[in-house]
Parts: sequence; structure tokens; C-alpha cells
Amino acid sequence: MKGKRRANVVRYNKWGYIFLIPFVVTYIVFQLIPMATTIYNSFFECYKSGLTQVGPNFVGLDNYKVVLGGPEIWTYAKNTLIMWVMGFAPQILLSLLLGAWFSDPSLRLKGQRFFKTVIYLPNLIMASAFSMLFFTLFSDSGPINDILMNIGIISEPYKFMSHVWSTRGLISGMNTLMWFGNTTILLMAGMMGIDTSLYEAAQVDGATSGQIFRKITLPLLRPILVYTMITSLIGGIQMFDVPQILTNQSGNPNRSAMTLIMYLNKHLYNKNYGMGGAISVILFVITAILSLIVFRMTTQKDKE
Repeated sequence: MKGKRRANVVRYNKWGYIFLIPFVVTYIVFQLIPMATTIYNSFFECYKSGLTQVGPNFVGLDNYKVVLGGPEIWTYAKNTLIMWVMGFAPQILLSLLLGAWFSDPSLRLKGQRFFKTVIYLPNLIMASAFSMLFFTLFSDSGPINDILMNIGIISEPYKFMSHVWSTRGLISGMNTLMWFGNTTILLMAGMMGIDTSLYEAAQVDGATSGQIFRKITLPLLRPILVYTMITSLIGGIQMFDVPQILTNQSGNPNRSAMTLIMYLNKHLYNKNYGMGGAISVILFVITAILSLIVFRMTTQKDKE
């Protein structure tokens, strides 16, 4: 009997491994091999000078020394972090507020399905289309300037794209609008999974809505909040399409909107695969370190 049971278990496990084959093959071809190739290229000098191909010549860690020794990567890392914080802070606050409203049965909001669909729609719009829309709206002769001048707030067109913080604000605002719907759905799913008896017991004990949110909802939402923060952080480090289109690939004014991926793209556009590989590996390490820090900071209370 035991031998037959083991045979059945092995037979069932075989089908599980067969179903995993497409994922494993896809991961190896499109993830593992490109990652290994990128790391390999980062140790070589390989670029085009005009029509002349230079390399590949093995240079060891020289590419990493050039990247880390220059001021560009640190400036662009600061730009990326600033714009991520400016976009993530209002995004998470708005998502928490909407999630609490939609998941609260006592409010009995009407048309919830319609509003959930509407807030998620910006996530379906391509970032390039979103960027072109904002570029048109906030241009010097765009409708936003026309409205502000007609109501008397400004006397001449405000050049949104020529000022550091207005440019960063537009990029951050677009990222907030594009992703707050997705974050709201995630947080709302977590809130709806919380046992309602906890809320009822807290209300019987006289807890206010703010106390219930701080003492019950937020602690139980911590795993989803950690997931949201880490994925948002990874997406922020990969920020590219919105500032690339909005600033016409320049990152201006004064390179204040130049992100790390835009910096990487310039090397890849010039076919400098050695430097591009080094920057990619550095970004991978930065992402891993920041994600680990966020995870440890947000789960430290649970261990205590």
C-alpha cells in the first residue's frame, strides 16, 4: 500500500513539474540569460566611436569605478528619489482614504463599482499618452495657462517645464494619477479581508474611527503596505517613460528631472554596453538594498 501511495504522489508531482516548464523556460530565456549577459558585459570596454567599434576589451572593475566615481549617478539618484517620494506619499494617502471609504459597510456608498472602475482607468492608459497629454496641458500656450490668466491668478504664461520643482511636480503627479487606482484596489482587498468582529468589538469599547484605523486597520494591513512600498520603490527606480517624454529626453531644467534609467538609456543609445552593464548592476544592487531596508523597517514591530 505504501509503495502504491508513493507511486501516486510521484505521478502527481510529475504533472506539477511539467506545468512549471513554460515558466522556467521563459525565466531562463528572458530573465536569467540577459541578467548574466549584462553582468558579463559590465567587465568589458565596448562602445562605438563614430563608425568604429571599440572592444570588447576586458577592463575588470574600471566601468564601476568610472560610474561610482562620477557625480552624475548620485545626482540622478537624488532626482529619482525625490520624484518617487513626491509621487508615492500622496498616492498611499489617497489610496488609504479611498480604500477605507469603499470597504466601510456602514457608509453604504452608492455606485461603488463605477467609481472603482474610474479610479483604476488611469492605470490602463499608456505612460507615453499620459505624458503627451500633460505636456500639452501645461505648455506655455496650453489650456492650464489660459485658465490661470483668465481668472487673474497670473498675468503671463507660467513656464512649467522651465522650473525645477514644477517639472518634478508634474512627473510625480502623473505617477500618482497612474498608480493610485492599483494601490487602492490592493489596500481595499486587504481591508475587506479583516474580520469585521474586530471593528464591532472596538466600537462597543468606545473606540473612535481614527483609533480603529490606527490600532486595527493599519497593523493588519502591514504586509500589503510592505508589498506596495517595495513594488512602488522598484517602479520609482525604474522611472523612465514619463520624464523621458515630458522633458524631451533632456531631463531639464538643469538635469533636475534626469532619472537613473534615463542615464542608463543614454549609454545604451550610444552602444556603450560596458558602462550600461555596470549601471544596470549598480541599479540592481541599489534596488535590493533599499527593498531590504524597507522590508526590515516595516516588519521590525512584528518581531518585537
